[in-house]
Amino acid sequence: MSRSPVRRDTRRHSRSTLVLPVIVSDASSKARVGIRFDSADVSGGGAFLRSDMLFEVGEILLLQFSLPDGRPIRVRGRVVRATREVRESSDGRSGMPGMGVEFVGLASEDREAIDAQLG
Repeated sequence: MSRSPVRRDTRRHSRSTLVLPVIVSDASSKARVGIRFDSADVSGGGAFLRSDMLFEVGEILLLQFSLPDGRPIRVRGRVVRATREVRESSDGRSGMPGMGVEFVGLASEDREAIDAQLG
């Protein structure tokens, strides 16, 4: 039985479980209406969006969501990872299908607001 290599966590920002509705559209505006996803975790650097429908790695998206305190966030994001299957990680947690999205050009005050919600 072959084992897949263990992925090292190289995130610059700590993540926390924060389930939020996120409206996603492609940054090139090909789609007029955004698609609603739920986040599984969020940090000042990005988010993991749960979904069976995935965008391509490298694709630039426009994300819109509101923090629990009501602050609206609108930011571009780059898909850095797409996971189609559910699998168990080395620490015993189950993974879920979805996409890791790195925020691109997030304003520092928005990053601070996100971090404050997680702390």
